[in-house]
Amino acid sequence: MSKNTKEQQPDSFENVQETLNKAELFINDNKSVISYAIIGVLAVVAIFFAFKRFYIEPKNNAASAAMFGAEQYFQKDSFEVALNGDGNYVGFLDVIDDYGMTQTAKLANYYAGLCYMYMGDFESAISHLKKFKSKDVTLSSVALGVIGDAYVELGEEAKGASYYEEAAVNAKNDFTSPLYLNKAAQVYEKLGNYKKALALYTAIKNDYAMSQEAMQIEKNIERMNAEIAK
Repeated sequence: MSKNTKEQQPDSFENVQETLNKAELFINDNKSVISYAIIGVLAVVAIFFAFKRFYIEPKNNAASAAMFGAEQYFQKDSFEVALNGDGNYVGFLDVIDDYGMTQTAKLANYYAGLCYMYMGDFESAISHLKKFKSKDVTLSSVALGVIGDAYVELGEEAKGASYYEEAAVNAKNDFTSPLYLNKAAQVYEKLGNYKKALALYTAIKNDYAMSQEAMQIEKNIERMNAEIAK
């Protein structure tokens, strides 16, 4: 070790000690404030968990029970009744209004979006599906894909294609990913963006060769290459 290092070492220890002394002095001078801050944080955490357990969870259970009838009507393709209820059972819109903070209400937005989509109200479908958040990546991918469908129906093809692409990568799998990549490619092809369409068709060929969409992929790739070569 050099002489300079030896000479600097005591200064380093003195600086550390001085910092520790200042920290100790600060803590001693602000014990009350620090104590109140810690108590405040613990209180907020306790309130959060109590709110979740004694309010949100029972509310969510009640929402699930209330939505049972609407789900049955949805399964029967009675979409308007599923949305608005029948007088005996509430509809998805009621569940959203009455239980808005619950996971069930978020799921009701998903169902409501699908109902509006089937009924041809594409703007309402988009509005509700955008409010749907879920850890279930399959459902969230389908929601993104249906938003894409709605935008395409509204004539906003480029925006629809971007949602198809998002749906494809949201949960990469051999079913939804090639499905939405293919939908996006078809839209880009329609818009004349052949290079983008080619890239997506090629992604299906390379990454999802066993999918149904891959069965015709060579023809699609050849068609895009021909268009690009013109």
